[in-house]
Amino acid sequence: MTTIVNYGAGNLRSVQNTLEELDAQYLVTSKPEDVLRAEKLILPGVGHFGQMMQAVDDLGLREPLIEKIRAGTPFLGICVGLQCLFESSEESPDSRGLGILRGVVKRFSGPVRIPHMGWNSLERLKPSRLLENLDAQPFTYFAHSFYAPLIDQTAAACTYLLPYTAVIEHDNLFAVQFHPEKSGPAGLRVLENFLNF
Repeated sequence: MTTIVNYGAGNLRSVQNTLEELDAQYLVTSKPEDVLRAEKLILPGVGHFGQMMQAVDDLGLREPLIEKIRAGTPFLGICVGLQCLFESSEESPDSRGLGILRGVVKRFSGPVRIPHMGWNSLERLKPSRLLENLDAQPFTYFAHSFYAPLIDQTAAACTYLLPYTAVIEHDNLFAVQFHPEKSGPAGLRVLENFLNF
């Protein structure tokens, strides 16, 4: 059973639709006790970093999420669900991330359209279970104004003005900056790979 964490993210329904397409059993919850019982966790994310972390704290989900990730439960963060794994974000400097990963999420700046919206290719930096059975440089759908830096746990990068983390993979910890639920067959494969771990 896969547990989808509901803190009020706008893309929750589309993630559910994708799991239903894969015939996956899932539970949608905002309860800390359900998170602590989860066999697998998906944290969707759309919107503002600070609002997300405020909702996570208001619902009492911060410590259960950290505990489950550190205990080895397979975890998949999507979009802001990736960014919240870091210590903080320029989008809301006073808000604390989960602090699972070191670093600060930054805002794109320069002669490009912001937000970065649309299809872009992934560049693999290391072998990735999440990207198994996909093309060498699969195209996925992005919609974001802030990006995570390249770190040791970066499995794949995307370049938009500069290279940034598109896929994180380390032991049980997985996260993607793109939206697999909007990325067609490639996104479907990413979620299927995660469900099969």
